[in-house]
Amino acid sequence: MIFRCAIADPADLDRALAYEGDEPVEVGEALTAEAIREELAENRFRPEWIWFAEDEDGEILARALWWGRTDSERPIALDCLQVRAAVPDPGALAAELLAAGHEAFGTLPLYNVSLPGDWRTRPELAAAVAWRQEAAREAGLTREIERLRYEWTPAAGTAEPTGRLVFREATDEEFLDAFVRLSQGSLDVATQNELRSMDAEELAREDMEFYLDCPGERSWWRLADLPDGTLAGLAIPSATPYHRNVGYLGVVPEQRGKGLIDEVLAEITRFHAAAGAQRVTATTDTVNAPMAAAFDRAGYEVTQIRLVLEQPSRA
Repeated sequence: MIFRCAIADPADLDRALAYEGDEPVEVGEALTAEAIREELAENRFRPEWIWFAEDEDGEILARALWWGRTDSERPIALDCLQVRAAVPDPGALAAELLAAGHEAFGTLPLYNVSLPGDWRTRPELAAAVAWRQEAAREAGLTREIERLRYEWTPAAGTAEPTGRLVFREATDEEFLDAFVRLSQGSLDVATQNELRSMDAEELAREDMEFYLDCPGERSWWRLADLPDGTLAGLAIPSATPYHRNVGYLGVVPEQRGKGLIDEVLAEITRFHAAAGAQRVTATTDTVNAPMAAAFDRAGYEVTQIRLVLEQPSRA
């Protein structure tokens, strides 16, 4: 078996793009050649990030496509992993393919598997997920987080300000302090995991850097205060390369349980709506019931389940 990226020969890219999957499309792998070419044109897919496994006869038996931002030095996430149905052990072959890519990249990008909400009750789909989980674990992506992907459209409307919170611009130092405070007692699984290997300020700096690197603008960020000036929370409207995004939001520990998260989410939604957004996406962990309930109340609808497979936090 040969594992390589699509740069060895001019025909490699065309061969990799011509690969047709033979599994349930609901696994989130239904990428057409046209869609891949569009991502290539935007530098979010690159030939060196498209890998495939081929047998001694030159037949492609598996394909992996990693994704990054336009200016990324290395891929951020595995976006597509496919193995021919005729392969007797798809998990093992996929694990070898991922390992080859990881070695070339010098990093282990996470793997987002997008799924319909009922995937566990559908045997064929559950089996397709199972070998991907096996491959990811073998390749070092041993931690799993299941998330709900939400979407807002103008048909859902927006809530009017109630006056319970005042939103204002702030300095980087003030935002850093807010990030630190919001991490305390957070129900976000990724935050809990990261705090096992770093302190709250380190995590806050990483979170700020992440959102500064997103397509959204720093000028969009707001702190949320009570009318008396007491800090209540944080609202960071953001964006992906494809649409507006809720980004980061939360309420400081001492103000939780008062319904203020609804005010913060409403502010972000109004901000995007005022800019003419026709779609606003958001994600939260399936175990974060309070945040999921806030999205439900705000008119956001669940569009898919996202299974995130990633390497454990550094020690």
